[in-house]
Amino acid sequence: MSNILISTLTTCPYCGVGCGISASAPDQAVTVQGDSTHPANYGRLCVKGSALAQTLSAEGRLLKPQVNGNDCDWPTAISAVAEGLQQTIVQHGPGAVAMYLSGQLLTEDYYVANKLMKGFIGSPHVDTNSRLCMASTVAGHKRAFGADVVPGCYDDIEQARLFVLVGANMAWNHPVLFGRIQAVLQAHPEAKLVVIDPRRSASCEAAQLHLKLRPGSDVLLFTGLLSFLAEQGKLDYRFINMHTDGFAEALASAQLQAATVQQVAAGCDMPLEDVLLFYRWFADQPLSLTLFSQGVNQAVDGTDKVNAIINCHLASGRIGKPGCGPFSLTGQPNAMGGREVGGLANQLAAHIDYSDKAQQALVGEFWKAPNLVTQPGFKAVELFDAIERGEIKAVWIMATNPVVSMPQADKVKAALAKCPLVIVSDIYQHTDTLELATIKLPALGWSEKDGTVTNSERRISRQRALCAPFGQAKADWQIICDVAKALGFNQGFNFDSAAQIFAEHAALSGFGNAGERAFDISGLQHLTTEQYQKLAPIQWPVTSTHPNGTARLFADGQFFTANGRAQFIAVQQGTFKPVMPDAPLRLNSGRLRDQWHTMTRTGEVASLMQHTPEPFVTLHPSDAALYGITTGELVKLANNNGAMLVRAQISDKQRPKELFIPMHWSAQFASQARADVLFAADTDPISGQPALKLSQVALTRFAPKWQAFLFTKTLLTPGQLQRFSQHYLARVPLTGCQSYRLALSTAPDSDKHVLQLLQLTPTLYCREQSSSAEFTYRAAAIADNQLQWLLLAGPALPDIDMTWINQQFSVPLSKQTRQYLLSGQAGQGIASDNSALICSCFNVRSKAICEAIQNGADSTAQLGKQLQCGTNCGSCLPELSALLAQQLNKTLSDVNG
Repeated sequence: MSNILISTLTTCPYCGVGCGISASAPDQAVTVQGDSTHPANYGRLCVKGSALAQTLSAEGRLLKPQVNGNDCDWPTAISAVAEGLQQTIVQHGPGAVAMYLSGQLLTEDYYVANKLMKGFIGSPHVDTNSRLCMASTVAGHKRAFGADVVPGCYDDIEQARLFVLVGANMAWNHPVLFGRIQAVLQAHPEAKLVVIDPRRSASCEAAQLHLKLRPGSDVLLFTGLLSFLAEQGKLDYRFINMHTDGFAEALASAQLQAATVQQVAAGCDMPLEDVLLFYRWFADQPLSLTLFSQGVNQAVDGTDKVNAIINCHLASGRIGKPGCGPFSLTGQPNAMGGREVGGLANQLAAHIDYSDKAQQALVGEFWKAPNLVTQPGFKAVELFDAIERGEIKAVWIMATNPVVSMPQADKVKAALAKCPLVIVSDIYQHTDTLELATIKLPALGWSEKDGTVTNSERRISRQRALCAPFGQAKADWQIICDVAKALGFNQGFNFDSAAQIFAEHAALSGFGNAGERAFDISGLQHLTTEQYQKLAPIQWPVTSTHPNGTARLFADGQFFTANGRAQFIAVQQGTFKPVMPDAPLRLNSGRLRDQWHTMTRTGEVASLMQHTPEPFVTLHPSDAALYGITTGELVKLANNNGAMLVRAQISDKQRPKELFIPMHWSAQFASQARADVLFAADTDPISGQPALKLSQVALTRFAPKWQAFLFTKTLLTPGQLQRFSQHYLARVPLTGCQSYRLALSTAPDSDKHVLQLLQLTPTLYCREQSSSAEFTYRAAAIADNQLQWLLLAGPALPDIDMTWINQQFSVPLSKQTRQYLLSGQAGQGIASDNSALICSCFNVRSKAICEAIQNGADSTAQLGKQLQCGTNCGSCLPELSALLAQQLNKTLSDVNG
């Protein structure tokens, strides 16, 4: 890694917290740690951010452009893209061309992409995967505030005394911010945490109250809260009368839907006393911060959910003040930056909508745009429907994986397969979407990028390059500008650096902006290149009157609506679909602690794959008993949209008749585990955001006749993996090898059949045939005294020591090792800890933790002192607490027994 620069401050590429990173390379060994000066994290990083140095490798990267499956140089690739787009435009018009972008792009990349399409090519069809996570919040904010703005800032966490988490498992998904909440709870005994979630998530372990509501009933809960505040005399009528409109209508609607707390409790399927307790806490505590994420947004009534929350804060005057307000937790590192430049199909640029013709004209004038669009384009679901219909003939996809992440993902895959021109810019050579590309363009990864991102609190931070580009990879903005110039648009795309693009973006934000547009960073438009390089994190608006940025908005009671008053919205609870007899179980999806999106980056990091190595479904014990399912069994989930094959997890943290699956697995890591194939493309009618939190499925047992662990020194080829596309396969990278878990519905009939199936050739093997119905087979290949692969198979997955096996791929094989190899177990006297990984940051397993507890550690602080677990990101603290309770209860039981 000699191309790593020394001591660089940059920004984490994962969630919307926007943590600062300090990266250095002493002796060329890259180290990544939190930037103690960055106000988003003050030096803390989550487990994913802490492992970023392990992603700095050329292995698996897309290193050269490809056209029609053939490697080529950049001039050839740029010409192919430009000619393909031009031909499509000539034959079918500019509306036949589309872009699908990503919150992984930097603001500068987003800016030129949007400018090219909406100002020069003349197509409005530019949307982004932010549509899948933030669109309902955008729509809700615009309805209430007149602009897409988050009112508060992270510092409000330290000021708040009541935290309400809605549809947000912060302990796992935003652990750095959750750590700040936990610090407040510890320092202030009167502070309280309420978690509103159908599942008992990791965040609930720190909560004083968990509201395990019926999925989708959030609007009812918050309309009930508004009614309760009115009934209890807890409304701020001064604020309502001076600074808002629409209150009477919103309250009347709330009282009609939620006249009594009893009605709310029944509709949300929760104990009356729990609902009352939450309402009383909120009514009595003015320092209330409501933090929400995808559990709110990803619904057919997601926008109304957002406004139901905002209504309660407006009615109690809890906005624009320290320690209170509604706070949207962004999913991606630059979802907000993408919206700033108009990355959504219903925006133009600089927060200018298509509804205002005068503002539109400003964009056209500023860009000197020859083909400025004047109508919104297709939103994400509509976009892929248009591709399926053949209306979109050419699509350029950047830094995202819609074949995994979009609802009805199989339909999206089929649509792209028949699209005449699919251009994909990515950093990896294998993703589900890239496999369908006509033209593949190698882009820079996070470690090579240079530009800006905007986090959940409107804070712009610099992302600075740590490495020289891998292979022939280029910046996305540079690729877009090269294509623009090849299309003949030289004038608007002669940028030599990200700094120049940022300056233009900042200038546009202030162009013709007399304060009516919230987004304004015109105070940064004259930065020199050197000043841009040194730009410190800053919150917008940044103007001549606010040169140091703005932490909170609306302190003066002035909003960005036409009359300057906030708007209450009369919201409606979404209609619950009746349970379908052929799909009787309700399905929810979400994120895991150690994984990110479709795993293209995190899935290749061995340490991040150990906590949850396989795709799974969680079901309640009563449902497990009903279906005759035990923990670890394979089960099939299916409906009219698709099917999944996953392991069963049984937990009373799940509501009966409801299931949970993680959203992350792709074809690179499992054969049948793309979660979004099971979700219909139902969308919120206002935001266009799909409902990725609620589906209905049938569940059946899958009883394989033959299962196996396969360990290989190198990756299996796509051809080898394809042989398991109709069976079960899950890949789990380890530090010394790749591991695969396999299951077949029919057992092989011979060792020859096994080797043909896997395309393996052993040099050492041992086979056991127990009966004609049960074929047990164990084999290994060794070359130059190094283990090449190991296969352990039979009618059930064998009991093995995975930690020990992994170690054997990194050392010469001794005679003693060979004796034990085919058993899959370390011999007697060989120390090996194969227990569950709890702390990924410091590789601490449950065995060591339990031993420490047995030896006297009686708190998470003591465990952290002895083992380091829980001392970095804190996302393992809920599991540490659970192990403490389990072991201490066991000790007490033993004493009493």
